[in-house]
Amino acid sequence: MKNGLSKTIIKRVVIFIVTVVVLTLIIFAIVDNAPESPAYAEAAKPVIYLYPEEPIEINVVLNFDGILEFTYPLYNDGWVVTAYPDGTLINHADEREYSYLFWEGHSKTEYDMSKGFVVKGEDTVVFLQDTLAFMGLIPREYNEFIVFWLPFMQNNAYNLIAFQDEAYTETAELIITPEPDSVLRVFMAFKPLVKFVEIEEQVIAPFTREGFTAIEWGGANLG
Repeated sequence: MKNGLSKTIIKRVVIFIVTVVVLTLIIFAIVDNAPESPAYAEAAKPVIYLYPEEPIEINVVLNFDGILEFTYPLYNDGWVVTAYPDGTLINHADEREYSYLFWEGHSKTEYDMSKGFVVKGEDTVVFLQDTLAFMGLIPREYNEFIVFWLPFMQNNAYNLIAFQDEAYTETAELIITPEPDSVLRVFMAFKPLVKFVEIEEQVIAPFTREGFTAIEWGGANLG
């Protein structure tokens, strides 16, 4: 009787173990064959600089396809500022001086990561200095960009970096009145990597400042 009971218990244990193993293998197979998730970004942190040729009143409106979580200065259906050639801004709402306009929000924008650059974490600062300068940012602008983003990038083994065009600008339409003579919007999407991957290198175009110039930089961490 005892032997029969022991055999029954052993049989049930074996069936249980086999069932668990089979279910585990099925789950792993489903995960491995699942389509890769699109590169959704939850955060964007752009900074906007304005450089008119002479002091003028400027209205800036952001049409963002998402949720604004923080702005500085406070965004009241737009910013109205007096801007000076050196980039100084006087916000009309509080009559205080600012260096730039800042906003942060969440959206479900799908960024294009098919082309870009794979950079070692330790080499990121030099890459950004050189690339952002080539794209048209002056030291004041690219240094502020780097100070903000480098802490999220320098300790990664590698970073996949792709600068966005329509994927960003169509999500965050910027309306500036009067209209600037030249506008540069630099938006970096990046993804931390544990190892190097091959990717087609992105072609970067230089930018020339002419007349009243508006400059924006921002980014999104896809990690």
